[in-house]
Amino acid sequence: MLKDDAIKQFWAGMFFLVGVGVVAGVIFFIGFNKGFAQPKITMAVLFDKVGGLTEGSPVRLSGVTVGLVDTIGFLQEEVMSRGIEVKLSVYKKFEEQVRRSTRVSVQTEGVLGSKYIEIGRRPDQKTLDIDAPVLGDPMLDVYDIAEVLRDTAKGFNQTTQDISTIMSELKHMSRKSKRILDRFEQRLIDGTLIKIF
Repeated sequence: MLKDDAIKQFWAGMFFLVGVGVVAGVIFFIGFNKGFAQPKITMAVLFDKVGGLTEGSPVRLSGVTVGLVDTIGFLQEEVMSRGIEVKLSVYKKFEEQVRRSTRVSVQTEGVLGSKYIEIGRRPDQKTLDIDAPVLGDPMLDVYDIAEVLRDTAKGFNQTTQDISTIMSELKHMSRKSKRILDRFEQRLIDGTLIKIF
């Protein structure tokens, strides 16, 4: 009886160890595929505002996910009117492409989607020095867009009023010109045109 209990406990222990090993293997496999086990480099980017960007948000290079947002924090002193530091964990295998990039910005997926970091290139700018803090592009806020649209609408309204004023003056000049031409024509018909001169 004692021998049977020992065998059962042995197999239960083996089953438990195999189960723990399978779970650990699955976690490691998923983590490796998600990039948790890949070597990374850290890159600091300074922004004026991040508009809802969160830690763990993706970092993309030309649309390809190359890392994650590690931390977001405030600077003690602003640098070129940027007071937020975002630290990025970028997969080492993409380091060369990131170094050849020229800009970093906060983007939105869809109209009201989540935020992410986009790293890109502009031919007219110099490449990033990712060993020092990088200045991120200023974020275009919805309120800024609304303000631009409001100013544009005011401009269109003023232009419409100016055109309306010009049209009314042209109408007035047209009536005066017509009256002068009518008088000139009537005098020509009456034969009194020469008496004027």
